[in-house]
Amino acid sequence: MNKEHFPSREEILRFVAESPGRVGKREIARAFNIKGGDRILLKHLLAEMAEDGVLTKDGKHIQKTGELPRVALLQVVAKSADGDLVAEPTSWDGDGPRPKVILIGKGPAPGMGDRLLARIQYAEDGRPLGKVVKVIERRPAQTLAVLERIGGKPQLTPVTKKERDIWSVDAAAVKDIADNTLVRIEPARGHFAKIVEVVGPVGSEQAVSLLAIHAHGIPDRFPERVLEEAAAAEPATLKGREDWRDIPFVTIDPADAKDHDDAVFAEPDPHNEGGHIVTVAIADVAAYVTPGSLMDVEARLRGNSTYFPDRVVPMLPERISNDLCSLREGEARPAMAIRIWFARDGRQSKHTLHRVLMRSARKLAYAEAQAIADGAPSDIAPQVNALYEAYACARRGREHRQPMELDLPERKIALTPDGDVARVIVPERLDAHKLIEEFMIQANVAAAELCESVRLPLLYRVHDAPSLDKIDALREFLSTIDIKLAKGTRLRPEHFNAILAQVEGTPNAQLVNEVVLRSQSQAEYSPDNLGHFGLNLRRYAHFTSPIRRYADLIVHRALIRAHDLGKDGLRDHEVDALAQIGSEISATERRSMIAERETTDRLIAGWLAESIGATFDGRIAGVTKSGLFIKLADTGGDGFIPISTLGSEYMIYEEASHALVGEASGHTYRLGDTVNVRLLEAAPFSGALRFEIVDHDAGPSIRRARGARPAQGRRKPPSRKGRR
Repeated sequence: MNKEHFPSREEILRFVAESPGRVGKREIARAFNIKGGDRILLKHLLAEMAEDGVLTKDGKHIQKTGELPRVALLQVVAKSADGDLVAEPTSWDGDGPRPKVILIGKGPAPGMGDRLLARIQYAEDGRPLGKVVKVIERRPAQTLAVLERIGGKPQLTPVTKKERDIWSVDAAAVKDIADNTLVRIEPARGHFAKIVEVVGPVGSEQAVSLLAIHAHGIPDRFPERVLEEAAAAEPATLKGREDWRDIPFVTIDPADAKDHDDAVFAEPDPHNEGGHIVTVAIADVAAYVTPGSLMDVEARLRGNSTYFPDRVVPMLPERISNDLCSLREGEARPAMAIRIWFARDGRQSKHTLHRVLMRSARKLAYAEAQAIADGAPSDIAPQVNALYEAYACARRGREHRQPMELDLPERKIALTPDGDVARVIVPERLDAHKLIEEFMIQANVAAAELCESVRLPLLYRVHDAPSLDKIDALREFLSTIDIKLAKGTRLRPEHFNAILAQVEGTPNAQLVNEVVLRSQSQAEYSPDNLGHFGLNLRRYAHFTSPIRRYADLIVHRALIRAHDLGKDGLRDHEVDALAQIGSEISATERRSMIAERETTDRLIAGWLAESIGATFDGRIAGVTKSGLFIKLADTGGDGFIPISTLGSEYMIYEEASHALVGEASGHTYRLGDTVNVRLLEAAPFSGALRFEIVDHDAGPSIRRARGARPAQGRRKPPSRKGRR
């Protein structure tokens, strides 16, 4: 190309797009034969085009805005359904979402979370492919193993079936480490590995939670560059914010809470007798974790914080979650605040959004707040009493709304100072808990409505109505305990509450609560508003915990953009990717729930391993063709009784009735029955318990639901005629 006239903007853009190599000012000048003083004109034109957003300058190189450069800095973020690694550019100026790049070639092999340089090319269908040139930064290639000595030689055995290698280790390095100790290692050359952390005995709580973290691939160590970015964050100032430092907010949290992401304040509404004004202030995480930043990429990868009895795997670095964004007593902190006006009937009449600088007047534990409300003297009593008065008002609205009121106490594992299980407790549920829960729900509703008011898409927390199949199964079960659920009725939460009210205080109460829970759909995140069935709300979005949930951070950004509260709001590419983000963080939430549950199961199994042969009170928590699942009354431990150990008679499995029934005697084992069981086996590594029935006060033989057919249980023993 050799032109005698000065190029137009369109010609420059076409040249940049069609050039096979990297393009800079020198290449453009040579292509268009620009010399002398015209080079200054070219420099100014390129600067204008960059300022207008049609070109992007990367050092001395130039590319069209919204396109991947020929060599891009990427970060591995996922695996495709075919097992290929998928990466995204670490920075992106396009209008759409960050492009997904499939990594190809036989170059250096990156891992999840690694940052790398790749040459970009395109498949026939236009998808970008990245040939790895160099891995710039690796997440430490660490894994977990158990130290054992076989024939006097130490070896490291992996803790998951996916890892088949047995590693060797220097005997001198482990001479003070006992067998059956869980360690974190870095594989070295050959089959050798280096121990980087001694976690503890395999059965210890520290080891048990790490097993779950490792088994489910939960990222538990922040890359160094993410920590550096967090350390460099500067405290937010009053600029662009309302000054609310004189409002006496209080935080009310568990006694052992390390971060405080919500604070509340309430007062009577002077213009509405019997009404109240409640202000909910939430840590302004969006001020520090901006779209596309290293912390943002890491937070999206984690999706949420994961909680174990001995540790928290946080979504954000401690510098953010426990310091800059923790609403500490007496310290100024940036917050997103929603002020809600409640009419005297407890319903919201209006709400407003504010970006503020606030200061918590007092940090309270739930028990402290409850004691003050019950009359304990305190200088903060006026603020606490105002909160309880506002809650009494909001509760009237809740009673009118009738969300589902399941009664399933949550157990908590208490640890000794050494990290062993001390006991399993059911924490008392106070009005202080209910107060904070209701105010957070109301703030979440207001957040959704504030986004909808300007027609901006957002991530809803959705909970769909139960499926017809689950409702039919529930109807059949209820018929066995003489509770009718009419066919053809469009069920609402109040219908389920009526069922629960019928069994309250009866032996069937816990059973029915559990079966109703199993009939429900699973909540998830979606840009499509399906409403929240369980809470009986038409619109609902998570706003109140951006420190520990990525969904809330997205909602904060949406609010900032919707109400023009700063430049760190939701970007166009995030709006376009809401469905994908919702799917990703719904999956990370389920991952955390499973890991937390498995950890609890392993801990209780380890605790009970010393009680083999002991008897326990329990309840039948599940019935299958194979046997009975048992939940212990005191600990909540879950175990199994094989059908083959239930006696010599043939057992029929009644699916609709959730029961096993003796064919000859009619002796019935039904979901929810109380039983006395003996512990036969405890496997701490898998979390499994096995029991046998000691005593079961069976009721009358079960009455089958009309039209129900028994499924087969344990098969009848074959005839021995003709056998010796």
